[in-house]
Amino acid sequence: MPELSQRVGRFTDSVIRRMTRIADSCGAINLSQGFPDFDPPREMLEALGRVAFEGPHQYAVTYGAPEFREALVKKHERFSGLRYDAETETVVTCGGTEAMMCAMMAVCNPGDKAVVFSPFYENYAADAILSGAEPLYVPLVPPDFHIDTEALRAAFAQKPKAIVICNPSNPCGKVFTQEELMMIAGLCEAHDCFAITDEVYEHIVFEPYRHVYFAALPGMRQRTLTAGSLSKTYSVTGWRLGYLLGPAEAIEAARKVHDFLTVGAAAPLQEAALAGLALGDDYYEGLRALYTDRREYFLHGLDAIGLKHNEPQGSYFVLADISDILLRPAFSGMDDLGFCEWLAREAGVAAVPGSSFFREGGGQYIRLHFAREEATLKEALKRLARLNDGTV
Repeated sequence: MPELSQRVGRFTDSVIRRMTRIADSCGAINLSQGFPDFDPPREMLEALGRVAFEGPHQYAVTYGAPEFREALVKKHERFSGLRYDAETETVVTCGGTEAMMCAMMAVCNPGDKAVVFSPFYENYAADAILSGAEPLYVPLVPPDFHIDTEALRAAFAQKPKAIVICNPSNPCGKVFTQEELMMIAGLCEAHDCFAITDEVYEHIVFEPYRHVYFAALPGMRQRTLTAGSLSKTYSVTGWRLGYLLGPAEAIEAARKVHDFLTVGAAAPLQEAALAGLALGDDYYEGLRALYTDRREYFLHGLDAIGLKHNEPQGSYFVLADISDILLRPAFSGMDDLGFCEWLAREAGVAAVPGSSFFREGGGQYIRLHFAREEATLKEALKRLARLNDGTV
């Protein structure tokens, strides 16, 4: 057969989704792919039931049903203070994943450079490569994952077209400070660079940290494409409803990409999701409280079984340090991917190998998530305890 595209040879399939398949095959508790095991808001479920009989069931407007776009911009304004034009400054996508791909392809030409912080959500490197851009990796330094400012300045000296900012960050749970974001904003302005922000965990931030919307910083609205999603905020990862907000010219370009990637997001789900976007402040306060409880329960459980970890400031992910475990004779010669496959099959818990998130290294970590009912986390911790109770 003819030679395949060289682009697709530069990255693998999603290791996260691969670990879900392994978890499914062996009945492991899935703490790898980040989706909850509890229900969405009742208001959305009731609306979905009505929509099943009343519709719509045909294509919505390609770039999003008008009512849904208007509800999105109103909800975003409520939290960010920024008003976007629903007609010209937003596009509805099939999940945040497509939103990021559309943003990258809208602003980057082949040969351009894009700054990506490491560790990073695995899609970002693939997005850059598929756009023909070269990723420039800038380390976030453990254990608090602060920015390597010298490396960031050196990356901007190469005149990147865009920088990708995931805030709160997947996989490490970092919440960027106002000062850090202002520094990035200054570099974007000085080097005429777009910012592509992934803010899907905007409402899962733990005290005393606060989410700062990058586009709301002085001068950043006109050079920022903000990607969002309903998946994490409303526990509907399977609905695949994402969006981009940004200046009209950039959104027009993103709409073109979206039109030929997926045509449009599901019309019935856009209609049902209106009920979620109309929820009051008590819902978001409850969401933060729920995930704060899950975080504390899970981290205390990891401490109790002696598994070292970082302290996530936002999102529902934690990086656990397995470097001591890999030194044991039972795991001789095993890397983090092999360990995660062993963990799923032998201990019954699925995690993601850390090396899939880092440009270099990361093999001392595994990523776990705590978007689970307390009973599920309790059983997962019981199984993880085997790592330090002398039975393996």
